[in-house]
Amino acid sequence: MTLTIHLPDEQQATLDAKARALGISAEEYARQVLVQDLEADARSHRHISEIILEHMSKVPPEIMAQMPTDGASEHDHYIYGWPKKNP
Repeated sequence: MTLTIHLPDEQQATLDAKARALGISAEEYARQVLVQDLEADARSHRHISEIILEHMSKVPPEIMAQMPTDGASEHDHYIYGWPKKNP
C-alpha cells in the first residue's frame, strides 16, 4: 500500500531529523511509528487472559516451580492467611 501524507514544513523537518538520527529514511521512520501505534492499539483490545498469559510467560521456571498448585481453590489462604479449606 502506498500512503501519501502532507505535513507542514516544521513537522516534516522534525520527521527528517528523527529519521536521520536513527540512520533511516523519513518514510521508514514514519512506517515504524505507524506500525508501533497500530500494534499498541491491538494490544489494548486484548482479552485479560491473553495479557496475564503474556506476563506469566516471563516468570522464570524456577519461580513457577515454587508456586502453589492449589492457588485458585485456596486463594483466601495465600492472600489473607485464612485456614485452608482442604488441608
